[in-house]
Amino acid sequence: MTQIISVRFKSGGKEYYFSPNGLQFQPGQGVVVETSRGMELGECVKGNTMVDEMELLAPLRPVVRAATPEDYKAAERNKEKEEKAFAICQEKIAQHGLDMKLVEAQYSFEGNKVVFFFTSEGRVDFRALVKDLAGAIHARIELRQIGVRDEARMLGGLGICGRPFCCSQFLDEFQPVSIKMAKTQNLSLNPTKISGTCGRLMCCLKYEQDAYEDLVKHAPKMDSFVETPDGVGTVSSVNLLRQKVNVRLEDDPETPHCYHNCEVCVVRSGKGKRPEGYVAPPKEELEKLRKQPDPEEEAPVRQESRLAAALSQVLSHDEPESAPAPVSEQEEHRSRNRRRRGRGTPQKPEGEKPDQPKQGEKKTPPAPEQKAEGEKKPGRNRHRRRHRKPGGGQGQAPAQQ
Repeated sequence: MTQIISVRFKSGGKEYYFSPNGLQFQPGQGVVVETSRGMELGECVKGNTMVDEMELLAPLRPVVRAATPEDYKAAERNKEKEEKAFAICQEKIAQHGLDMKLVEAQYSFEGNKVVFFFTSEGRVDFRALVKDLAGAIHARIELRQIGVRDEARMLGGLGICGRPFCCSQFLDEFQPVSIKMAKTQNLSLNPTKISGTCGRLMCCLKYEQDAYEDLVKHAPKMDSFVETPDGVGTVSSVNLLRQKVNVRLEDDPETPHCYHNCEVCVVRSGKGKRPEGYVAPPKEELEKLRKQPDPEEEAPVRQESRLAAALSQVLSHDEPESAPAPVSEQEEHRSRNRRRRGRGTPQKPEGEKPDQPKQGEKKTPPAPEQKAEGEKKPGRNRHRRRHRKPGGGQGQAPAQQ
């Protein structure tokens, strides 16, 4: 087992492994290491880690030391020099009339070497340019031609998705991308829609390619002759992500019918003629291909319906009926007495006089109501006041017969 650390020299750049040389480093800590280009200042991305020696392809270079404040000041001075060197190089390119586009200038950590990155459609003879730059900058000069994808990584920018370029954020190295990936994912083959700012196919086409290739294995091809629960027909379109296909049935060719992949049985894959001697199975056999509804898939639908009903009730401002206020026992007795008196003495229509006793006939008072022993009828005294005898005396209740 060998102890290593991971170092990155530029944001979004590739990670390199070095030997910590017996020191402990934490992620985000600056380190000075020795590379093929000389001494370089980098950032520790991954701290001390033990790995198997068999996984290492080449001997590791050791870490010289941890970065100090003086190292960071030297890096800042190199950035100021890079701006001046970039302007000088552009002037020299214009003087020599070379067909090249300067992208970036980088000083080495020690400040004795400058590397100029440029792009060009063909080969460029820049030997005279190197001599002029060496006399103007007084340092070792190196010109390196790069591709348009590397140019996009160095310059950075925003893609059509609105996010920064993947190559300048997290991609360590470029993966090969082909037009076949766009065809597999049913994307538009318009170059302006599937190409990045660099003019090459977008790197994100590679992200989901493995998933699409796996889905293609379980889906029928276009124009395949298939059997469905409703009859036989031809596949008109395929939706790989939903795992569904549209089929034009022989009985109803005008209307496409949608089926899940498991509900389709392929008789002939791809384009071609209908198999000779083929006879469609009976309707009962084809009906067995129909997929049974899954309760787990219907549960979210029921939940959405309940949420929609609750939302509609809130939007309609339907307030629930208020519960009746509790009635006290005394009020209940009073209402009961009013109902009893109303049944015993029905009200007469307005304008009609109450019944008068005939001549010679005595008016008999109403019989008192029966009540249980010990029960007191509320409002008894008021009832008796209505039957007082003349003279202010209170009459006695008539005897029961």
